[in-house]
Amino acid sequence: MHSMTANEAKTQFGDMLLKVQREPVQISRNGKPVAVLVSADDYEQIEAMKLQLLQAKIQRARNDMAIGNTADGDEFFSELMDADKI
Repeated sequence: MHSMTANEAKTQFGDMLLKVQREPVQISRNGKPVAVLVSADDYEQIEAMKLQLLQAKIQRARNDMAIGNTADGDEFFSELMDADKI
């Protein structure tokens, strides 16, 4: 991944757009990463993967509900709260 400072990104914007077509570009400010720029194609692929993952999770939840593999909400959250105390 290519890295640039925020100032470099501002002054070399056209060059940065060309680099983003080949690989993600990390932008740093004061030595800390603040953003990663990706091409529009990469972004669309990432969003498609996120949608596929969400659809798979929904299907697993539907399958669990169909076979009765559910949990009581109050009990579930109580267990989570108790786990925080450990």
